Amino acid sequence: MRYNKQLAPYSLKWNPFATDLPTEALIETEAISRFIWKVENLVLDGGFAMITGEPGTGKSVALRILNEKLKNVRDIKIQRLTRPQSTLADFYRELGEMFDLDLKPNNRWGGYKNLRDRWRQYVETTLLKPVLLIDEAQEMPAVTLSEIRLLSSVEFDSQSVLTVVLCGDRRLPEKFRTPDLVPLGSRIRTRLNTEPASRKELMDYLAESITKAGNHNLLPPELIQTLADHASGNYRILTIMANEILMEAVKQGKNQITEQLFFDVYQPVNAKKKNNTKKGIM
Repeated sequence: MRYNKQLAPYSLKWNPFATDLPTEALIETEAISRFIWKVENLVLDGGFAMITGEPGTGKSVALRILNEKLKNVRDIKIQRLTRPQSTLADFYRELGEMFDLDLKPNNRWGGYKNLRDRWRQYVETTLLKPVLLIDEAQEMPAVTLSEIRLLSSVEFDSQSVLTVVLCGDRRLPEKFRTPDLVPLGSRIRTRLNTEPASRKELMDYLAESITKAGNHNLLPPELIQTLADHASGNYRILTIMANEILMEAVKQGKNQITEQLFFDVYQPVNAKKKNNTKKGIM
């Protein structure tokens, strides 16, 4: 991410509330650590893992951390599906590009065979299963999800030549209750369910975020508490509010952030009118 010179007065290495945080800024919770350990073992056998949760509860962060951790595994091949909502033909085109194969959409059997052969060769060489990461997996058509299951299974479904990590909102596990996708749902070997955060978890998250960014005193304790109280257990809402306050401090040219900035940004309109009325402003 590009450094914002406006943040220089706050002694920050990066904006701790930005969406495009560097990898070292991401916060790995205990639940994420346990999930990553399980997936690191899953690549030896292959199969399916899943991350689910409501928007803003940390699913994509968990997937980013997993991606970085897997890169440290020697000889592992990791690919990311960029368009989960694609048709089956486009799905095969993208897989072909990922794994250096010229797949013809009108020859699905040839594509199916070539992909499985390529994955088998990789497994024989490295003893690891290639990894396919799919974000927003709830957008995938059922026929494509079923195709992944069939593609990855060999030897009468007793072995797998691919590790697949699906990430999506609550609609994803609902998909696996439909008759067409029950076979896939039953094959998910490890899961991470992200939940709304507690007040303490939100406060700890803010404290760790600003510490990693280089200034553990950026937000005073009372402001951290106020932000946590108004975030509805949602990390995304929390960071959006914190970023708005930081930008207001930049706008006002303040070198120190105080709780008053929260009220400057989020004071209800009727409260402002009330204040104006007291001052005799019509």
